[in-house]
Order: sequence, then C-alpha cells, then structure tokens
Amino acid sequence: MIEIMSKDKKSGKTVFLLKSTNPGFANSLRRVMQEEVPSMAIEDVEFVQNSSALFDEMIALRLGLIPLTTDLKGYEIKGEKDEVSAKNSVKLTLKAKGPCTVYAEDLKSKDPKIKPAFPKIIIVKLLKGQELELEATAVLGRGKQHMKFAPCLAWYSYKPKVIVNNSSKDFAAFKDKFPPQIFKDNKIDVKLIEEHNLYEAVDGVNEDIVKVEKDASNFVFTVEPFGQLSVQEIVAAAADRLNELLEEFSGKLTNAGVAEPGQMR
Repeated sequence: MIEIMSKDKKSGKTVFLLKSTNPGFANSLRRVMQEEVPSMAIEDVEFVQNSSALFDEMIALRLGLIPLTTDLKGYEIKGEKDEVSAKNSVKLTLKAKGPCTVYAEDLKSKDPKIKPAFPKIIIVKLLKGQELELEATAVLGRGKQHMKFAPCLAWYSYKPKVIVNNSSKDFAAFKDKFPPQIFKDNKIDVKLIEEHNLYEAVDGVNEDIVKVEKDASNFVFTVEPFGQLSVQEIVAAAADRLNELLEEFSGKLTNAGVAEPGQMR
C-alpha cells in the first residue's frame, strides 16, 4: 500500500510511504524505477549543417541528455535486431541560423507527445552567419542501458518513529543540543521533527529525551522525476515491470526443475 506524504507541484518530486513490505521488495522497486522503466531519449543524430563552435559529437551528446516527454502506450522498445520504425522511434528536426541561442524547444517533433520536457535547455549559441541543421531519432530505452533513459532518481529509508519525553530530568542540560526548529512553546514537537526532516539531527543526542526507532516494514520513498514521466506513471510502470521480471524468473526456475508453477508468486 502506498500513501502520498508530499508532492512538489513544480518539480514533481514526491515522497510516499510504502507500507507493510520488506527491504528486499523496497530495493527491487527502487532499482526497477531507475533502471527498468523506459523513457524516450535521442539516440542518433544526422547533421545537415553545423558551423557552430561545437563539434557534431558535442551537440549530439547534449541532445541525448535532453529529457523528452514519453508516451509509454504509443511506443515499444526497439530490440537489437529490430529496424527503426514508427513503432519504436520518433524523428525530431532542428534548423537555426545565428545570431541566436538554440534551445531545446527549437527541436520540432513528428509526435507532439514526444517533446523536450524543459524547453529552455540551451543546446548551443550561434554567432552571425553560423548555422545548425539536423535530424534526430529518439527511441525508448532503459536506464540500465544508459543513464539518459533513466526517468528518475529514487531512494528510501525506514520510516522513523519518534518518542519524545519533554519531562526528562536531562531536558534542561541537553535542550541547546537539539535543533531550534523542533521547539514549540519551549517543548520539542514531534510534528516539527517530521516537517523539517530532522530525524538524524535528533537521533543519539539523548535517548531519554528523544528516541528514534526505525520501522523495518514501512519505507519512506523519495522520487525525483527527470521530466519524461510523472512519478505516478513511473511507479505504475515499475510495478508492472517488476511483475514481468518475477514471472520470467519463476518461469526459468520451473523450466530448470527448481520450482513448480505458482511457487514464486
């Protein structure tokens, strides 16, 4: 079960609570979100004209690292032996003449659903008389292939449980050793510790005043999307992909005679 704790409307960064599970599943979900959930990124670039100050390879590298909004339902991952087609790729073109600054928004996509997530990323600056014209091919890929395909950064920690004793005999002696942000009406407030994420700052100062315990079955996840997909899409796709990998693993064990069908579920 997932419970949303906070979400930044501008960046999309989301913190949620993953309940009633174990470290193995939590880490598997984290890795699948980063390495297995596919996203679009520019893979090949064909230059028609480039008289800018940057080499073709440098511009191609920049283009590859521009996050592209991704339509997971409209495209499929290209296999090693598959030809480039409309099913697994999309073309983007760019044509600019200086003097100007060339931005990611100057890339014109054949599919309006696939476009730069951040329009104002600078690609190159062109001086008077300099030109840049190219055609780029974006494909679906996974983060385990290349970091440019990773849709997010994800990490987690055990859910902290804080016990506060404002009546401790040591309170006066240790009061100044705690962060001032956690005090309300001259007493330590548990909600302020959570609000300011100061668990580590209060842990170990004096356990008779503040004791931090960690719940090994509930995990606080933080997911920072890079722009290709929303956190909701990333988590949903990760869950589906994790099920696929488990089914595949179960099938291999069954074929090897290690487990009967259904035992790995």
